[in-house]
Amino acid sequence: MKIGIIRCQQTEDYCPGTTDFVTAAKGKGSFEALGACEVVGFISCGGCPGKRAVLRARMLRDRGAEAIALASCITKGNPIGFPCPNRDMMLAAIRRKLGDDFPVLEYTH
Repeated sequence: MKIGIIRCQQTEDYCPGTTDFVTAAKGKGSFEALGACEVVGFISCGGCPGKRAVLRARMLRDRGAEAIALASCITKGNPIGFPCPNRDMMLAAIRRKLGDDFPVLEYTH
């Protein structure tokens, strides 16, 4: 399955996304239900409060992603230990925009 990953813009200086790519390719973490995935896009949320994440999720879908995952930096706060305070609103807005039938994973690893 082709996956698009949205990451926290605040963590770009700390994390290159290596674990996200490996986890997706091996079908581990939240990707277990989907199996091995090919990452077709890896982009930031656009910065706080995450409003651009909705447009970026749609762009990833339009460019071939069959599912979207919020990177663990958003949900779990990896690696800086600070989960996104806007995560729930961002997740709900992405799901509204892409529809209930389009898979949106809440974390990566």
